[in-house]
Amino acid sequence: MTRNSSIVRSEEFYRTLVGNAAEGMLTIDVNSDIVYANPAIERILGYSPDELMGSSKMKIIPERLQSVHAAALDSYVETGERNIDWNGIELPALHKDGHEVPTLISLREHEHDGEQYFTGIIRDISERKQREEQLRDQKERLDQFSDILTHDIRNPLSVARGHTEIAQEEYDIPELEQINESLERIETLVEDVAALTREGQAIGRTEQVDVKACATEAWRNVMTNDAELCIATNTGVIEADESRMHGLFENLFSNAIDHVGKDVSICVGRLSDKDGLYIEDTGPGIPESIRDDIFEYGYSTSDTGTGYGLAIVRQIVNGHGWKITVTESDTGGARFEIAGIDSLSVEKQ
Repeated sequence: MTRNSSIVRSEEFYRTLVGNAAEGMLTIDVNSDIVYANPAIERILGYSPDELMGSSKMKIIPERLQSVHAAALDSYVETGERNIDWNGIELPALHKDGHEVPTLISLREHEHDGEQYFTGIIRDISERKQREEQLRDQKERLDQFSDILTHDIRNPLSVARGHTEIAQEEYDIPELEQINESLERIETLVEDVAALTREGQAIGRTEQVDVKACATEAWRNVMTNDAELCIATNTGVIEADESRMHGLFENLFSNAIDHVGKDVSICVGRLSDKDGLYIEDTGPGIPESIRDDIFEYGYSTSDTGTGYGLAIVRQIVNGHGWKITVTESDTGGARFEIAGIDSLSVEKQ
């Protein structure tokens, strides 16, 4: 094989490589004229390579930004100073149908036959921008939720506690003490959930928590009616934020009762094949198609649900460094498995 034929075959190889790249590629000269466009550019901007080659790059630049682009190129050609990050900058590009496409562009400079050229590698980041927008929406909903907790719930809660304390002074009724304890628990929950919305996955001081005692106390704070709770004997002790664990159990118990009914049976036990716990019920289960969605803020299959309960559960789990998944129990009900809980012991130290 001669040297020339080797060069030709090498050029063909790189031409094929560039032509089949997933990212769009555009090459312009110092006058902003497009001298090359690869096929992927059509998927991103709607123009075929032939429609772009020979045109000005301004064809794909939104009108409001054209003067900025022109000035930036002129300045670089004259001074050699870069005013933007060539390794990746987010810029909108103009699609053939007129809408703007958010893109991430990396730039490279090169010479050919003594002429200066610039190649941009263009990636469509529309999906990423959409996810960012969804996260912003979730953050706004969390802020609103925190406002409801701190203003609309605390005020009537204080009134209820005040009347309960007055009643305790006048009447010797044992149930009043339980009411007062429940009101105190509500106030703690309000503070905890408000903290979660402000601080994300923040977890406070951890300590040894007896799982059975914690779950039992959480059960008393839920309107259970005819529902039944079963706690396995080997749940043991875990290192956790006890207040957050109360919230975790309460939300999972309430979720089962709300979606299954007042006669549901719920069981808490220890995972046999890995360090962790499970909470399962005797309901119809959760369809596999929505198991990833149920932990999203605002997602609920109930008309009366807030969509916050399981989202808070996941935050508590993630804050401890654990992992939660949803599967099916032996009876076909929903089974929440929390893995990664270290140092489980059978008896409290």
